[in-house]
Amino acid sequence: MKRLVMLSAATVLAATMTTTPTSGATVKSATAPRSGAASHGTLILVGGALSDDNAEIYRRIVQASGGAHARIGVITAASVPPSQDPQAGSPGAANSVTNGRFYTNILRRYGAGAVQWIPVDLDHPNAADSPEVAAQAASMTGFVFGGGDQYRLVTTLLHGAAHTDTRLMATIRARYAQGALVAGSSAGAQIQSGPDMVTGGTSYQGLRDGSRAGYFGDGSVLGDLPQGGFGLFTDGLIDTHFSANGRLGRAVRLAADTGHRRVFGLDPDTALEVAPAGAGGRTLRVLGRHGVSVVDLRGARVGSREGHWSISGVRWSYLTDGAVYDPAAWTVRMPSGAVPLATADRDAASPVEDVFDSAAADHDRFSLPRAAADLAGSARSVTVVGHSYETSPVYAVVLRKAGGFAAYRVGSAVAFTGLTVEMYALPASAVAVR
Repeated sequence: MKRLVMLSAATVLAATMTTTPTSGATVKSATAPRSGAASHGTLILVGGALSDDNAEIYRRIVQASGGAHARIGVITAASVPPSQDPQAGSPGAANSVTNGRFYTNILRRYGAGAVQWIPVDLDHPNAADSPEVAAQAASMTGFVFGGGDQYRLVTTLLHGAAHTDTRLMATIRARYAQGALVAGSSAGAQIQSGPDMVTGGTSYQGLRDGSRAGYFGDGSVLGDLPQGGFGLFTDGLIDTHFSANGRLGRAVRLAADTGHRRVFGLDPDTALEVAPAGAGGRTLRVLGRHGVSVVDLRGARVGSREGHWSISGVRWSYLTDGAVYDPAAWTVRMPSGAVPLATADRDAASPVEDVFDSAAADHDRFSLPRAAADLAGSARSVTVVGHSYETSPVYAVVLRKAGGFAAYRVGSAVAFTGLTVEMYALPASAVAVR
């Protein structure tokens, strides 16, 4: 049964994220004690649309795999197989084989010693249980999962309803435990999730209708897979293409419905690097051109307004290149060079229309982080309101600077922590006068 997050006011007060500059004290963690020894290799999760020229991320993938001595296995089973690609065999082909060739070439270009495509896809449904394929993977120092549809990875690398590992996945899991890198982009990042992995959906329909367990042909339905993906990332839910596709709403609704307290929303061309746990504990570092959202539901309160689902008390932090997050302490360390954001004597633009960047509208992407940065830089405004493009009902998103909020200038980017978020349906009378 789905669980709602409903906490006391005292818990809400205690749940505020703490931010520190480059050095400083951290908050005592309420989680289990950390191990002092490294327990696995590096995990690099990319929010999708990784540019060919994103040297920072590609070089980090290669370096964490062993650099010139790396042996990287490329898995593109999330892509359509050649049999389902109408352009197969032509210059316009985009399938598991051509995508495997792409990753092989680009990883070599960035200095990987050896790169091999691992021949598993929907055209070869039994390959992941092949002893030869498992032996190929056993020699690898790193694995890169390409994008597409994460459910294809469930279908090809796990055993049906039992959700058990194929020989290939068991080998990858063992190599990761021994220190090998695992990296993935878009669906390849999503599949690393634990329980309740998102399978699809949009923010508006998710807020209005809630989540459902399963995988659905209608891409607007907010679905999740209760058994999860591979379970290599355990610090919260993962969502990808986050700010570009306005996914804050769907992330909040899925987390609230399934009882999760935290979501990591990965922007395109941006990665979250999960370092092995050492004496200082596990840390997560942001790499790339946009940001990673950390959505904190410890103090969230679920309710109903105008007969529709609502939520308040969500805390949203947006971390940019170089920021380091401690998932046990729920704290952020901003990179060297980050300075408090200077504010200007102006009002923030409000309301923001099409705040979820609906596919039904012709609007720019990244509406929510732009609105948040505008609010952060305003000396006059405390809140900004956004409206959904869809109108049955119109959903409002309220961003509020409250206690615990802080904003920083990091190069040309704006990062912030602790912005309060509320989402609810507007009454019909308010919609009529918009």
